[in-house]
Amino acid sequence: MFSKSRINEPGPKAGTEAEQPKAPEPAATKPAFDYAASTPKAKPPASVLSSDLTITGNIKTTGDIQVEGVVEGDIRAHLLTVGETATIKGEIVADDIVVNGRVVGRVRGLKVRLTSTARVEGDIIHKTIAIESGAHFEGSVQRQEDPLAQGSSKTPAPKPAAPATAAT
Repeated sequence: MFSKSRINEPGPKAGTEAEQPKAPEPAATKPAFDYAASTPKAKPPASVLSSDLTITGNIKTTGDIQVEGVVEGDIRAHLLTVGETATIKGEIVADDIVVNGRVVGRVRGLKVRLTSTARVEGDIIHKTIAIESGAHFEGSVQRQEDPLAQGSSKTPAPKPAAPATAAT
């Protein structure tokens, strides 16, 4: 399609000059987009909820959370660390859960670890669990191959109950 003879010709050269500024512009923007696309691949740091913070409501993220304060609501995350000063009143659902503080509610995770300072009042549904000596736990422990899938099967159950209640 392109040849040196066309570039050297007066007529096509003028046409090529008009096209040349257009060609480098998209080429210049492509590396910028490629560079921008590679930057979001870096994993963001964990979100930290400090000890003087109280949250009333649910928290949902695909990232990591470290809770040092009080949360009254459900938490869904990839990795959840409950600090020694933390209190969570609600359900916890995460791939990895490390409990150093107090949890009142159900805990569902692929890997659940209760450290020696943990205080848990509620059921634990897990794939793997580790409970250190000194941890206080009151509830039941149930192993499931996929404890996170229970949330999707549990969600449709309340939906039929709501229309039945509304119809009554």
